[in-house]
Amino acid sequence: MTGAVRVDHAISSGTFSLDGETFDVDNNIWVVGDDTQCVVIDAPHSVDDVLAVVGERTVTAIVCTHAHDDHVRVAPALRERTGAPILLHPEDRPLWELTHAEARWDRDLADGQTIEVAGTTLRVLHTPGHAPGAVCLYAPDLGCVFTGDTLFDGGPGATGRSFSDLPTLEASIKSQLFALPAETVVHTGHGDDTTIGIERARDWGPTD
Repeated sequence: MTGAVRVDHAISSGTFSLDGETFDVDNNIWVVGDDTQCVVIDAPHSVDDVLAVVGERTVTAIVCTHAHDDHVRVAPALRERTGAPILLHPEDRPLWELTHAEARWDRDLADGQTIEVAGTTLRVLHTPGHAPGAVCLYAPDLGCVFTGDTLFDGGPGATGRSFSDLPTLEASIKSQLFALPAETVVHTGHGDDTTIGIERARDWGPTD
């Protein structure tokens, strides 16, 4: 028996660096799968932290929500340990190259693409703004969406640094994420969960 598909979670601590500044951050690690196979969403600070969540399962993909260093820092090392391909939206190439000038990712992500794992489907939603190639991963069977740094408990992600733009981010959230069912649980890149309904009702969101 492979068991039911599930979402496993842990937190990994490290740093985020961009535009000449470095900050301490805690990143969520999300793993979707059953007892035998799984997909890892983002590869932040420690391969061992990720593998502690994976356990003995086969990793079929390392899916990067975007290429800020606190989300992809150990992606190549995790690929070496697991043999799993790295998936990234190609518009995040400039950010990826800030961290990994030599290593490349393996497969491009595209809006509307589906990723199958353990009998369930993750649908890729391209949500630029926090980063040009930022994506969210919607799992309708599980009633959740993995938003990386696009949407948090409290509103949109940060846009004060290079390669980011607030109007673009807000447009992405309103068109891609707020179209999801209100009860959809939002699993974020940092911090606590929220729901689409809660965030849609905040003052910054649409009024219709």
